[in-house]
Amino acid sequence: MSDGDENTWSWETFEARDFYDDLGRGEWERLDRDWYHRLEWDATVAYLEQFLPASGRVLDAGGAAGRYAVWLAERGYDVTLVDVSETQLDIARAELDARGLRDRVTVHVGDVRDLAYESDTFDATLCLGGPLSHVTDADERATAARELARVTDPGAPVFASVMGRLALVQAKLQQGDELALLPDLARDGTYDAALLREHGVDSPSLFAAHFFRVDELEALLETAGLDVETVAGLEGVASLRRTADGDVGDLDAEKRDAARETVDALREDRSVADFSTHILAVATVARAFK
Repeated sequence: MSDGDENTWSWETFEARDFYDDLGRGEWERLDRDWYHRLEWDATVAYLEQFLPASGRVLDAGGAAGRYAVWLAERGYDVTLVDVSETQLDIARAELDARGLRDRVTVHVGDVRDLAYESDTFDATLCLGGPLSHVTDADERATAARELARVTDPGAPVFASVMGRLALVQAKLQQGDELALLPDLARDGTYDAALLREHGVDSPSLFAAHFFRVDELEALLETAGLDVETVAGLEGVASLRRTADGDVGDLDAEKRDAARETVDALREDRSVADFSTHILAVATVARAFK
């Protein structure tokens, strides 16, 4: 998910495909932009290293410009990358070409709500950075979660990260932004055109998205036939660094290391995960559903 710090928001880029087409290389560059953004990348990679099988076919669903697809291909996995944005996939193709990895990654335009693969095709599935959050309709989110489970082997891992609701609410309170709609957003979690119309907002301050609580993410995955093994807050206690003055990255190395150790120590604390900008769930496909 791009956090949009440098974006000018408009209705023309409100929906996911339009937003990521307009974003260009911003999504590829986001995860390495600074200390704060690297928290998401580093924590996610740590869980991939812990839970991925040693080899096999991996689906990167909603993988945008292919940061994780490249990482997987470099480690010998056979990767399928799917995204709704042709612009993002063009960037992914260029990055794969530059590294000599195109033969390891199949790239398709596609939608997480309707994955064009047979059941039990993949040895692991990734849905990282918020593709499920970009599905604003609750029934369609449930369909997307079922699709992730369907195309993945029984017992195999599914990694899904979403955008956190409480981090967004805190940020908007801190900024004094769109406070009139904030109670409804806090209760429901969906930032969409209907919410903006209801509150007379002329121009969006975000893209359309659903922002999750931890319990909600777990319930979505479990109802889809996934057993949730681990939930983590990827930015965790550092989530408000996105909107605070200054950057931990400006501190000296010893202080940065201490800050990172603190974030890592608390990221699986359930209350911390609930307040994180991104929430990761690691699940396995329940054999009883197959």
